[in-house]
Amino acid sequence: MLYPLARAALFQLEPETAHRLALGSLQYATRLGLLSAPTPPAKQKPHQVMGLTFPNPVGLAAGLDKNGQYIDGLAALGFGFLEIGTVTPRPQPGNPRPRLFRLPAAQALIN
Repeated sequence: MLYPLARAALFQLEPETAHRLALGSLQYATRLGLLSAPTPPAKQKPHQVMGLTFPNPVGLAAGLDKNGQYIDGLAALGFGFLEIGTVTPRPQPGNPRPRLFRLPAAQALIN
């Protein structure tokens, strides 16, 4: 119900602005305790890969949370695993903009 509205609004923004806004909203919802509210349990289908057991096969790849600032909020969304980073021993300058590209036909985002 809310998803089509949020998606339409976010797609009006530059991808990097939408990215920051979405993660900031997730962090705010986490701090307010909105993501810890009781929800119906999702069906779990554990998967074992290389000796590790994941609660489900849907994971979040690196790049969404480059600095590990949103781990609690992302974990509350029910992913089977989170890959956080890039984490480096010293700050790096990063790549020039634009760094995010939408592929609407494929429902994809390239980072």
